[in-house]
Amino acid sequence: MPASDLTLLTETAREAGKLARSFVGGELDIRHKEDNAGPVTAADLAVNRLLEDRLRSARPDYGWLSEESDDNEDRQSKKRVIIVDPIDGTRAFIEGGSTWSHALAIVEDGVPVAAAVYLPMLDRLYSASLGQGARLNSLPIGVSQTHDVDASDVLATKPSLDPQFWPRGVPSVKRHHRPSLAYRLSLVAEGRYDAMFTFRPSWEWDIAAGALILSEAGARVTDRRGAVLKFNNPVPQTDGVLGANPTLHAAFLDRLV
Repeated sequence: MPASDLTLLTETAREAGKLARSFVGGELDIRHKEDNAGPVTAADLAVNRLLEDRLRSARPDYGWLSEESDDNEDRQSKKRVIIVDPIDGTRAFIEGGSTWSHALAIVEDGVPVAAAVYLPMLDRLYSASLGQGARLNSLPIGVSQTHDVDASDVLATKPSLDPQFWPRGVPSVKRHHRPSLAYRLSLVAEGRYDAMFTFRPSWEWDIAAGALILSEAGARVTDRRGAVLKFNNPVPQTDGVLGANPTLHAAFLDRLV
């Protein structure tokens, strides 16, 4: 019997982790993408090949979108699409950090229905399927219940607290950061932080998996203006991301718009 989409993603994510760890401390053949799009390593490309081989062979009727693959507009004609970031947080990977991840999602009609975010160096596997809740290493997780914007711990980059984004005043949050957007979303899902936001255009492969995990943990996850996130867009980006428990999300949104 074929594995469920969620089982397929979690098993493949762990397999990708073994491969990525084999590159740690070795030759990475670092290259820099055009248009200042960041570095790519031999590990990114090897993991991408593994993911594409395993996932597309198991789900040949699904579309494919990956940071490290040439985009193919055929994906837009597919009901279900696999969206992956082979290594989310490549700079952290290059620097020898531990907070990079593999982000894998399956989207149906623009909505994520299965997701896995795996941090191989920490052995942390976040997962979710639509309507079934979110888990960390098989144990249920949920968002914090902090409702006060100014008492919240958030995951965000420094530019996200620039006054230009906050017409009603920059909130007095406690700011933290992790290089992987997928991990930021997952940490909020776990309740270790109260909210995450980014106001830059966000690539779908960075956020599709984490967005489902966070929403299944009880959060509201939208773009920076409060619109529902949709995936498998012609240009695979969203207008930023804002995620928190519904009350806190509304409070942040009130400061933003």
